[in-house]
Amino acid sequence: MAKKFGSLFRRGNQPEESDYMELDLASIESTGEGGPASMYIKIATINEIRDTPRIKDEVYNGNIVIVDIGRLKMDKITYERVLKDLSDVAQDVNGDICGLGDQKYVILTPMSVKVSREKIGG
Repeated sequence: MAKKFGSLFRRGNQPEESDYMELDLASIESTGEGGPASMYIKIATINEIRDTPRIKDEVYNGNIVIVDIGRLKMDKITYERVLKDLSDVAQDVNGDICGLGDQKYVILTPMSVKVSREKIGG
């Protein structure tokens, strides 16, 4: 036990592989059983303007969508057009749109769901 605490408070040394433990996230993930939900959180990637209709449909269907827009940053015109389309959808359904992190992701929400801009903790 002293070895574990010693490795935590060690100064100037890089952590060793033995300082980390393997996490089994599958053991805590839900299986999705229990019937359909009224709202889902969907993950999407936009590579080009043709990818936006499916995302719009998900928001119109009442789902939250987390969109990876990182690949669009190379084409400023497409990037701005996609963001305008997504903003229009959020406004149309009285939802919300918010950039996440270094603006690589956008969260798009349906009616009555707003994204708080305040961070929790750190």
